[in-house]
Order: sequence, then structure tokens, then C-alpha cells
Amino acid sequence: MTEVIELCKQLVNCKSYSGEEEAVARIIEAYGKSHFDDVQVDRLGNVCLVMNGSEAGKTILLDGHIDTVPVNEKKWQSDPFQVVETEDWLIGRGTSDMKGSVASMIRAAIAFKEDTNGNFKGRVVVSCSVHEETFEGIATREVSKNYRPDIVIIGEATDLNLNRGQRGRAEIVVETYGTSAHSSNPQAGVNAVSKMMDFLNEVKKVENPTHDILGEGILVLTDIISSPYPGKSVVPDLCRATFDRRTLVKETKESTLAPIQAILERLAKEDSDFHGKASYAIGSEKCYTGEVIEAERFFPAWLYDEASAFVAKSLAALHEVGIPSELSHYSFCTNGSHFAGEASIPTIGFGPSLERLAHIDNEYILKDQLIKASIGYQAIIKSLLS
Repeated sequence: MTEVIELCKQLVNCKSYSGEEEAVARIIEAYGKSHFDDVQVDRLGNVCLVMNGSEAGKTILLDGHIDTVPVNEKKWQSDPFQVVETEDWLIGRGTSDMKGSVASMIRAAIAFKEDTNGNFKGRVVVSCSVHEETFEGIATREVSKNYRPDIVIIGEATDLNLNRGQRGRAEIVVETYGTSAHSSNPQAGVNAVSKMMDFLNEVKKVENPTHDILGEGILVLTDIISSPYPGKSVVPDLCRATFDRRTLVKETKESTLAPIQAILERLAKEDSDFHGKASYAIGSEKCYTGEVIEAERFFPAWLYDEASAFVAKSLAALHEVGIPSELSHYSFCTNGSHFAGEASIPTIGFGPSLERLAHIDNEYILKDQLIKASIGYQAIIKSLLS
């Protein structure tokens, strides 16, 4: 199983911030052409590696993103893009989030084809996807369109447990409007920041929804700025605040925004000078291929019943190969927001390492977990295609 460790090192040693994944994509493409039946790079830069069975059947898709968040190299004890290997660990940006998992998926698909001599029904697709860190699930819309998977396995870290859902994520933008005036004569204007303070005092009174499994649908203020900025002897006529809202299953764009809109409407009735608007942030990201992806930043939650056949079979398969997985769920957002939340494709999560190791300085992964994850992926594939 040293192949999975060596592949992980090769991927981590290649810097690949979001929108700059081309070099690592080329490594995966070349590796795939040496081991897989088909390799395709789509217009957004997702690299998909395909193993075809001897007969028609289900398509099992394993998805792992190949972009990473940036680093502050001053806070690292070593070069984040030159793996440091110890007896137990690999240290480097992307080891846990999530090039280690990508390496484990690739090697699992190869091992499955070798063990079966290609005599299986269906196909296995490993999706090495782009721009997840900035835009969860948007780039993988292209993947599901091209391959139409029957079941998806998300490879984000689960500590080798089996995840059956996640909270979603929304970026909500609230703007309050005022009237500019010289700061020496503030009564001649309407201060947009003061109006935002009125809104903030009210929004913190809102009781967040909860789910018995996924937890609380939290709302957190993450950014606030006035205009003009910096203000120089002027009453600001605009204030813009951004909130991170962790959504729960069955919440829609409309229902998620409704409590905020209700506050804005009530404040406008109580104060003739209050004017505000709420909307979802619209993101636009350029892919390394030159294509641009754009969408509202609303990424749905999803959850599958533990009794669902594909969940139960996957869990049993892990136990059979000696991995004592328990059922759990992600606390953060993943590409599953598209596959499960938007496209309603049965989806599970399974991956090496811990959620809390994502994005940290001196990120690392245990080599033992890389090896076990690859064994686990192969077991899940076998169970779902049997």
C-alpha cells in the first residue's frame, strides 16, 4: 500500500490554490492514463478517471477536490508544498483536505479493477474536482451532468466513519441605506451604519432552527463595511453586512431568508428612515481552463436515513474489512450540497483524517488512515456494485 502514500506526497508537493489547480490536474491526468480505462478533463478542469466493468450496471462516483486554501508560510514549521514524512505522518498543505483522500480513492479504484480482473457490472468514476474551497458543489454540476452517477461517495475527512449528511451553507448579504451628509452636520443625513446597528440588535434575537441530528442552523456575522470607506467627514449612506448561515434539511432559499426579511420589513414600518435589503451573495470564480462559474452562495443540506440500503451496505462493508466505522455527519459544507442537496443523488461521506485538521497550519495526515481509507473505498465499491 505504499503506492497511496507516494501518490499523496506527489499531489501535496504540487501547489494548487482554487483556480490554480492545473499543475496537479495534469499529474492526475497522466497517472490516470497509465491505470484507468478512460480519463476526461471537462471544461471547468475537473479530472475524471473511469474504470469500466465488463457489463453495464450502476455508476459509483467518488469525489474529492484538488484545490486547497492558501497558507501563511510564516506560520508553518516547514515548506507547506514539500511533504515532510515521519514514521506515522505526512505534513503539508492538502494532506487532510483532501489530497490524501484523492490518492486513496484513485488507488482503491485501481485495486478494485485488479482484484476483479475487470469482471464487474457498472463503472467506477473518480472525480478530482476543482474550486470546492470557494464554491462547494458548483463545479461538480458538470461532473454529475457528464456521468449521471447512481451513488456518490464524498471523500472529505470523516476519521474513517461513514457520514450520511451535512449542514448546508448560505452567505446572506444585508444592506442598509442612508443619506450622506457632512459629519459636522449629521442630522442632515441618515446614517446607514446606525440603521445596521438597529438591524443587528434585532437579528440576534432570532431563534435559530435545530435538527435532531444535524444540530443548529447557526447565523454568524462574518463581515461588515460602510460606504464610503474609509469615511472622511461624511455620514455613510450604505452599510453592508455578510452572514454565514448553516442550513438544515428542508430549508429552502426562501425559508432561510424569510426571518431576516421579516425584521427588515418590521423596522421599515417602525422607522420611516429605515431602508434595507437582504439577498444571497453571488460568487464568480475563474477556473484554470479560463471558464467562469457563477452562482448564488446557497448550498443545501442533506441527510439520508441510516436504514437506506446504500448506507447500510456501505457500513457493513467497512466492518467486514475491519474498519469499525460509526454513522455520523459532516459539520461543514461539501460537494455533497450539489450531488445530494441539488441533484438528489444518493450520497455518503467516507474519508481519512479529522475534520478539524482542514485548513490548519502544519496540516497533516496519518499514513495508517490513508491506507485504511483506500481499503475502505474498495470495500464500499464492491458492496455497491454487487
